[in-house]
Amino acid sequence: MAEEISSVVKHFAAEGEFIYGEAYGCGHINDTYAVYFKREDRSPVRYILQRINTAIFDAEELMKNIKLVTDFLKKKIENEGGDPERNTLSIIPTKEGALYYRDKEGNCFRMYLFIEDTITYQSAANVTVSKNAGRAFGHFQKQLSDFDAKKLKETIKNFHDTGVRFKALQNAVNKDACGRVKLAKEEIKFAFDREGYCNKVTSLLGTDKIPYRVTHNDTKLNNILMDPKTGEGVCIIDLDTVMPGSLLYDFGDSNRFGSNNATEDETDLSKVTFNLDMFKAYTEGFMEEAKDTLTDTETELLAFSCILMTFEVGIRFLADYLEGDVYFKTTHETHNLERARNQFKLIEDMESKLDEMNEIIKKIRG
Repeated sequence: MAEEISSVVKHFAAEGEFIYGEAYGCGHINDTYAVYFKREDRSPVRYILQRINTAIFDAEELMKNIKLVTDFLKKKIENEGGDPERNTLSIIPTKEGALYYRDKEGNCFRMYLFIEDTITYQSAANVTVSKNAGRAFGHFQKQLSDFDAKKLKETIKNFHDTGVRFKALQNAVNKDACGRVKLAKEEIKFAFDREGYCNKVTSLLGTDKIPYRVTHNDTKLNNILMDPKTGEGVCIIDLDTVMPGSLLYDFGDSNRFGSNNATEDETDLSKVTFNLDMFKAYTEGFMEEAKDTLTDTETELLAFSCILMTFEVGIRFLADYLEGDVYFKTTHETHNLERARNQFKLIEDMESKLDEMNEIIKKIRG
């Protein structure tokens, strides 16, 4: 890949002379590299080079979305007295001024300025990390609260339309392409019993109660660059799925991931429980920043959104299992079924704690 990197980076308006590049990070969608340059004064500068997965994304629409959002954020950051090159992504254009470079084979590459002196967490080690994560994503929502989300394209159509995801599950059950329905009867019944969850958000989306907002749609903890000294969020990264949606998607998915006491691959379901302390900490941070931008309906549905997003992920795992594991990477035959069981166990625990979750939100809002 070294030879390919050197031939690609020369097309970008990077500062200095290219030295070398190396694989970077642990992302599963795009191929990511750290590329090193030397300025004329011999000082080093790093960039992130990524090959965009065009099997999933339309590179043109994707990069236009990111450009619109980061340009808007840079103005907000300047007004806040922040650092526009540190507090949001900076796209390095090609020498012709394009947002990405397409090679002769059709591979699409983009480049960002590397944001130095930051760390990421794969999981929330304590409530302080969780609160800082909530504050970072809440601030992201606050900054973009007056951005016209209709300017953005859907980079993945119906990504968080739970009703569409549920229909996909129904189709997978009806087709039973791999003869696995008989092995997942309990999980199918669990999902079908909760069909009523599907349209609680989408039925109101686009109204004054749940307006379209800029949503990140992948609010995992490791998509926040954090200051290693203060622990506070520096920059929200991985903007590939930034598109119009409901902020409930982001809030719910953050807690599905960050407030689960186990990983989503855990098979000992006794370990899969919803951590109210982590939920409270995340909510405190999020509401500190975003509460004045929320509608009453959005606030009322914050706790439920954690159940909704867990349900959506669970039925996606289940449908993929029934279809023969065509989407999610698996290591063994029942991997996706085990993941679905994990998410469904988490839902049961959240359902039992929903009143407590709503009370936490009520107290935080004041």
